[in-house]
Amino acid sequence: MGSDAFERNVLKRTMGNIDVLAFGFGTMIGWGWVMLAGGWVENGGTVGAMIAFAIGAVLCIFVGITYAELTPMLPLSGGELVFAYRGFGYTGSWITGWMITFAYIGVAAFEGPSFATAVNYLVEIPKIGFLWTIAGFDVYVSWMLVGVIMSVILTILNYIGIKSATVFQTVASALIIIGGLVLVFGSVTSGSAENMEPLVTSGRGILTVMIVVPAMFVGFDVIPQAAEEMSIPLKNISKILIISIIMAAIWYIAMIFGLGMSAPEEVRLAADIPVPDALAYSMGHWAFGKIMICAALLGIVTSWNGFIIGGSRVLFAMARAKMIPEVFGKVHPKYGTPSFSVIFIGVIVCLAVFLGRSALVWLIDASAFGTVVAYFMVALSFLLIRRKEPELKRPYKAPAGPFVGIVAVAVALFFLWTYLPMGPAGLIPVEWAIVLVWVALGVVFFIWAKNRYKDVDASEYEYLMFGPDYSRKHILDSKKSA
Repeated sequence: MGSDAFERNVLKRTMGNIDVLAFGFGTMIGWGWVMLAGGWVENGGTVGAMIAFAIGAVLCIFVGITYAELTPMLPLSGGELVFAYRGFGYTGSWITGWMITFAYIGVAAFEGPSFATAVNYLVEIPKIGFLWTIAGFDVYVSWMLVGVIMSVILTILNYIGIKSATVFQTVASALIIIGGLVLVFGSVTSGSAENMEPLVTSGRGILTVMIVVPAMFVGFDVIPQAAEEMSIPLKNISKILIISIIMAAIWYIAMIFGLGMSAPEEVRLAADIPVPDALAYSMGHWAFGKIMICAALLGIVTSWNGFIIGGSRVLFAMARAKMIPEVFGKVHPKYGTPSFSVIFIGVIVCLAVFLGRSALVWLIDASAFGTVVAYFMVALSFLLIRRKEPELKRPYKAPAGPFVGIVAVAVALFFLWTYLPMGPAGLIPVEWAIVLVWVALGVVFFIWAKNRYKDVDASEYEYLMFGPDYSRKHILDSKKSA
């Protein structure tokens, strides 16, 4: 059977340069900097936390450079899934795709409770309809509905087309930057360098902060997921991907600096939500805290939006390649979106709100583990593809490629170690349970797909994964004809 006989759905190209940059940056900037920055400063000191993020950003850039070479080389939905297929084949690709999907869904699910928490800071949500208590947090129907309503809005936004979602992402990202500038300028004009004490705590404290960096930078890797929907020169994808990481690094370091300058240690430690409380203290008025929460709300929504897009595109690509049920690969005839995959993630995100605010840490830690597994597989794929296909057309070729790949593998292994039981930030039992449930579901899907599509041969998988332009057969035929 020739490749023309295989049905392969494709997505519309609508994203421009600014859309892609806002997509990457906005997805990285979520809620963590608002809630967790106080802990970073407490553990590492103000300057120590900034150093930790600078080192962590450099390490993440090594991983990002491997993505920067691979994405324009194989600009297809699925990103990590596609790269790993080229490097490892079916099974390695399946594992990579399933784990990065877990990471995206986990962070997207984290955003629902975060949104309700942020809204409650702005306007206290009446405690109506007590449901249950999870890990010390009382969940009420009224609180839960705030997160569910926003989940539904974002699901609809993504259902009706990526262009509407990216326009929203661009506007919201610009407003977040304005909010960040308020913190920095407010801290400089009304804060004090004395508030930054302690500047540095210890090397262990800096390492403790550095361990969380991968979770804070998750988001640049969603850019490959939408590569098939970008209407820009391929070489631009690499530049935008690296720029988005650098922008996020500057953002986090600036927020730590602003927090440290704004309020003394005793105020930061007593704050329920450190960043807005510190700014309100510095400026002498509660309204400035509300301004920062508005920026945080936008950060939650841009991150949330980006992970819905990223997760739905991986599910779409897996279904298109007959790795999971084909319904996940259905493209809406009018909107051109992977509609079922979007709805599937939307339902999970809505259900996560029922877990309450205590689930935030569980979801972010478990999803971070899935992220670094995918980073490890991508870094290895980068090295394998370099060895197997050195002549493959690369719009961007990473300088000192083998060295970059080896460092990226080492970085991924280091962060993987930190999440293991013997590591300094080992996952707790409930977090491992979340990981294992997802793995068990994956095993079921893997076995099902192998039996359901047992008659699909390697050439069909190749075509479904890479399409007519990037399959190895097409590239080989092109070389022969040339």
